[in-house]
Amino acid sequence: MAVARDAYGVHPVLACARHVSDEVGAIADVPVELMGADDKAAALVAISATADRLEALRLRLLASADDVAAECGARDAGAWLAHEVRADRSEQQRALRLGVALAERWQAVATALAAGTVNLAQARVIAHALDELPGDVPADVVSGAQAQLVAYAAEFGPRDLRILGRRILDVVAPEVAEAAEARALEAEERRAAESTTLSLTPYGDGTTRVRGQLPDATAHRLATYLDAFTSPRRSEDRAVVPGPIERRRGRAFCALLEHLDPDQLPVHGGDATTVMVTMTLDQLRSDLATAGLISGDDHRITAAEARRLACTAGIVPVVLGGASEVLDLGRTSRLFSRAQRKALRVRDRRCRARGCSIPATWCEAHHLKPWARGGATDLADGVLLCSFHHHRAHDPAVDVRRCPDGELELRRARPTDRGSVVRGGQGGAA
Repeated sequence: MAVARDAYGVHPVLACARHVSDEVGAIADVPVELMGADDKAAALVAISATADRLEALRLRLLASADDVAAECGARDAGAWLAHEVRADRSEQQRALRLGVALAERWQAVATALAAGTVNLAQARVIAHALDELPGDVPADVVSGAQAQLVAYAAEFGPRDLRILGRRILDVVAPEVAEAAEARALEAEERRAAESTTLSLTPYGDGTTRVRGQLPDATAHRLATYLDAFTSPRRSEDRAVVPGPIERRRGRAFCALLEHLDPDQLPVHGGDATTVMVTMTLDQLRSDLATAGLISGDDHRITAAEARRLACTAGIVPVVLGGASEVLDLGRTSRLFSRAQRKALRVRDRRCRARGCSIPATWCEAHHLKPWARGGATDLADGVLLCSFHHHRAHDPAVDVRRCPDGELELRRARPTDRGSVVRGGQGGAA
């Protein structure tokens, strides 16, 4: 169709673009700081609306510019434009895809964008929602969904439109929505499972970076578990780790792993999953010593940490003699049994460190008399401590005193306290 050009033979679209550019250039140096609040507000709204309408025109041009790319030998119009205006190539190609979608499939959205009744962000969301509809949805249903989402744009922003777009079939065609949703969820879950990853990268400084991608359902479940440790309602408890939420979640993740029951894990290498720790008897009883984890590498932990883990996790202490012969291969039966842990929860009800109110559900069973000193795994020798106080109880620099009411008092050790009846760091595997 022929389009009337101006007196100079310029196409009206090009003439408009040049005119807008000239007008903007003419006011480039006009100070805006002296504008009144009402004028600023009106100008911001008008410029935003105009920018979106100009973008609608640009998208129409871009979608029809295959001939430009062909003449210049470019892969597509997006790649050509990115080179010409020194813009990001991926951004221009996203714009090209949107322009093609609006021109070829979602003309009602394109019309609303050009008219200014839908902004650019809304148009992107609506086009994406419509593209995600199952391919077997009838054309009249798709058309109704497009019209409904365009109508919603008069009331809702992009974020709400995204939510509405996921459920649009419930509005325009409830009879097909359930079956379509089931198929869509199945495909989504399949993609999520295929993209699930988890990597562990040791830094060599005592920490390991954990990076992964999980299905939403699994991630929500993990977040719920971690919230049990980081919930603001526990902010008055001394066991809550101070600092950013990322740090609290990291510590909560460590605590969650330590609360896992090894007996419920899959069999690995002939035994339920356990961690084996090697150390000499002297190391086991020492404050300043290290232990080795049998895990295929040369990972080291402190003897105090090994003693603490032996209280709660599936830790097997492998005690070595002078020539590294095995003097004693500990058994996980040295851990408190499930029945014993239940009995401790009934008896103690909370962390028994003085002043702590962490509930028994999130506490760990601690041996008052360490295993290396002949401690027995029975109720009389057990007490519940939260993770924070359990760590402190195994700190060589902390003394643990049992008060007459059965609570434990943990305080920094002094040289004169070396004769304490109950010691945190001076034991073996607790």
